[in-house]
Amino acid sequence: MALAAPSSLPTATTTDPAGASPRYTSALASLTVLFFMMGFITCLNDILIPYLKAIFQLSYTQANLINLCFFGAYFVMGIPAGKVVQRLGYKGGMLLGFLIAALGCFLFYPAADSRSYALFLGALFVLATGVVLLQVAGNPYVAILGRPESAPARLTLTQAFNSLGTTVAPLLGSALILSHLPDLDTAHSAAAIDVRAVQTPYLAIGGVLLLISVLLAFLKLPRITHAPTQEAPNQRAWHYRHLVLGMVGIFVYVGGEVAIGSHIVSYLHLPDVAGLAPKVAGDKVTYYWGGAMVGRFLGAYLLNKVNPGRLLAFNALGAMALVLLSLSTSGPVAMWSLLAVGLMNSIMFATIFTLAVAGLGRHTEEASGLLNVAIVGGALVPMLFGAVADASSLRLALLLPVLCYAYILWYGLKGHVRTA
Repeated sequence: MALAAPSSLPTATTTDPAGASPRYTSALASLTVLFFMMGFITCLNDILIPYLKAIFQLSYTQANLINLCFFGAYFVMGIPAGKVVQRLGYKGGMLLGFLIAALGCFLFYPAADSRSYALFLGALFVLATGVVLLQVAGNPYVAILGRPESAPARLTLTQAFNSLGTTVAPLLGSALILSHLPDLDTAHSAAAIDVRAVQTPYLAIGGVLLLISVLLAFLKLPRITHAPTQEAPNQRAWHYRHLVLGMVGIFVYVGGEVAIGSHIVSYLHLPDVAGLAPKVAGDKVTYYWGGAMVGRFLGAYLLNKVNPGRLLAFNALGAMALVLLSLSTSGPVAMWSLLAVGLMNSIMFATIFTLAVAGLGRHTEEASGLLNVAIVGGALVPMLFGAVADASSLRLALLLPVLCYAYILWYGLKGHVRTA
């Protein structure tokens, strides 16, 4: 079965700046750096949450304002970012994204120096705005660079490098940040926590982002020119049922994935789970995101062989089973079953994204912007997760991601089917 009909992607021609035949391989290789940095920056939030929670003595709900600010930027800036990319082009959008993300990283220095949670959240929003631009420009660009029928596998492969970033980030973050965090079970003052632990890493990340932007400015990438279509002018992307349902799928997928990832450190600290110190628990987070990385490399192969809807449903069912196993057990079984959910998450984003834009033709770019807005689920679902955890327990809060995966199971089986 073909994974995506040619009409599922924008009708476009690609030429390099010199007008010669496009070199897709080199362009896609350069974009892996973009996806790596997006994953690295996003996953550092999982380390930042317990760090700021300790500094400011926050509840789970208050600590999840970090996710609200970061992923809320997708909701606020997603559509404006799409217009910026339309005006500046894919390369221009990526360049601006790197520069804004670097500015957000540099703002962590005064935020930590003043020990202001509000400034931390503001810096995160600026950083996230840059990431939104990178995401809005990067995903459709990868989808267009190559044969339409191989788009799901191609996007999954580049997402694997995103997962490489999410795998490396917890290791560096726990070593550089959580290692400076005192024992969560002992009384401590905010003044006792070294703020340089968060200043130095983010200054370094900002410097790397600036360097990448300079290199990108000199890199020759294929230009995208869209051909005119004969479709009815009053037809809009949101008129397609499978896209709207796909937006819900992206919302719950990102929400469930982030809700689990952001609370793994706290969950593994529970005495009846693993009783791990923050530094050790932070190291374990890499297995969660590492599983997603391995699954995406495998998925890049499987999505060329297997019906994508059925593979999506299978992974969603596996994620549900693993979360339920974790919350109903204790010790190593509870720990490793939750960490293994990352493997099930692996192909979900790329598969939902591709199924949602299938058959949309000239509406694909507009649909891509709407799907990026739906990433706000990474802000709202973790907030609800934190509220449930505060009112009851972390274990009970894990039922929320189970509901998210149940919807994805349905979307993979029925929801993505296009109606006439």
